[in-house]
Amino acid sequence: MSSHRPAAPTWARASTHSDSPCRCTTSSPARSSTTASDVVVEGVGAEELTLDESHLVVSSMRATFNVLGVSPPGLRLRCRNVVPHGMGLGSSAAAIVGGIVLARALVLDGVRRLDDAAVLGLAARIEGHRDNVAAALCGGMTIALADDDARGIQVARVELGERLGVVVFVPPAPVPTSLARGLLPENVPHRAAAANAGRAALLVAAVQGDRAQLFVATRDELHQHYREPAMPQSYAFMSALRDRGVPAIISGAGPAVLAFAVEPFGGEELSTHAPAQWRAHVLDVDTAGARVVAGAVHPEPDPARNRSDAEGVTVDNK
Repeated sequence: MSSHRPAAPTWARASTHSDSPCRCTTSSPARSSTTASDVVVEGVGAEELTLDESHLVVSSMRATFNVLGVSPPGLRLRCRNVVPHGMGLGSSAAAIVGGIVLARALVLDGVRRLDDAAVLGLAARIEGHRDNVAAALCGGMTIALADDDARGIQVARVELGERLGVVVFVPPAPVPTSLARGLLPENVPHRAAAANAGRAALLVAAVQGDRAQLFVATRDELHQHYREPAMPQSYAFMSALRDRGVPAIISGAGPAVLAFAVEPFGGEELSTHAPAQWRAHVLDVDTAGARVVAGAVHPEPDPARNRSDAEGVTVDNK
């Protein structure tokens, strides 16, 4: 990444980086007096995604700038996407959090003025729920809930024990999240809710080290079977994996399937069982979340020079 010294007083050059959901390079062109954005998308969704102000990274950046009370003279954004869309893998949350963290890094004193709690609240409002944005921001396994006492969103990170590998199986066609959510009933049996609550607690212990409990902890009675009509192949494949003793689940709202790679099942071996035309990705759990990993934007402006000293910022959101 080449260095960039902005002519405008409050803007730096920034980029998201890595084999992350969205690798973005953005700058504020000093010669432009408009609020237009030039967007280039590579990778997943390159042919389908909008390339204007409605692009989710751009709109999330704009929302952040509004909160901070600033307006850049224009944006150039290049995104390299690697997370499939419409699969229950949190691509929208990654884009939203990436855009907010990126915009915050571009604004002088942005980190102090918009701390991580505020980032989470803004991301949840844009996304419509807090679960995926909490994980995208904080990394690892997170537990997120809205506090009934109006104290905002409460988030706890669960520290993983030894390395935890997963295999994500991606089918050839997505299922709209709205459709998958629409299949859930308004009410569920108390017995099923109580059983799932117990398994959720067991899951925390399982990921922290008692991996033998993962199979029992990942059994679900609240959403997967209700969504089977929208993703019958996914449900059948997940069930086949579980019949072999693999702790497998429908990822999010589906239709992707996620399997934990625990003994005696290795990730590479599990990946060979992907159905025809499906893609298997052997992954590790990222525990860092969204972060600036290269370059710097000084949290305080330099009154002597009235500009940022940022040469470049890299934001990594895996």
